[in-house]
Amino acid sequence: MKRFFSMLLLCCAYIPVLSQNIDINILKSINKGRNKSLDGTFKLVTNSITPVSIGLPVAVLATGFIKHDSAIKNKGLYITGSLLLAAGISTGLKYSVGRTRPYVSYPFIEKATSGGSPSFPSGHTSDAFATATSVSLAFPKWYVAVPSYLWACSVGYSRMHLGVHYPSDVLGGALIGAGSAFLCHKANLWLQKRRK
Repeated sequence: MKRFFSMLLLCCAYIPVLSQNIDINILKSINKGRNKSLDGTFKLVTNSITPVSIGLPVAVLATGFIKHDSAIKNKGLYITGSLLLAAGISTGLKYSVGRTRPYVSYPFIEKATSGGSPSFPSGHTSDAFATATSVSLAFPKWYVAVPSYLWACSVGYSRMHLGVHYPSDVLGGALIGAGSAFLCHKANLWLQKRRK
């Protein structure tokens, strides 16, 4: 487990450094070539992260308490734990790496939404993929996984469309979010076995 986190941290720290030219070229084509009439839609997608990522685990937990179903409560706690772990890792990396936002380094990038903390990784994308992965693992049905990942990918794309993150920020956020959910899933299974 320690080795996994060390490798993840090392990979995440080098992604921005190794891919700067590719990063800015991809971002430039997305941001400068965007259909500006879709800015409002992508702002809505970007801003959906807080209500969805907080509301969903709260709804699952509330359902578990109302139905007196410990399995559903456990799923709600697992989804919450995944989100908290992803947010903690993302925030720690943001301030450790200290990458400036693309619109600061490259004035031709148009910033169309808020974004003030360091750039790498994308916290919005990390939270979205932690939510999508944990929900898909807690409720393993295609009709849960497909919309969850479509939403998470849309959140990641919206951060580039709106000019506040590089593609590597989004990729790093997606890996951290999905990885956090997977680790929490494994930890949850291990704890359940220990209780039995």
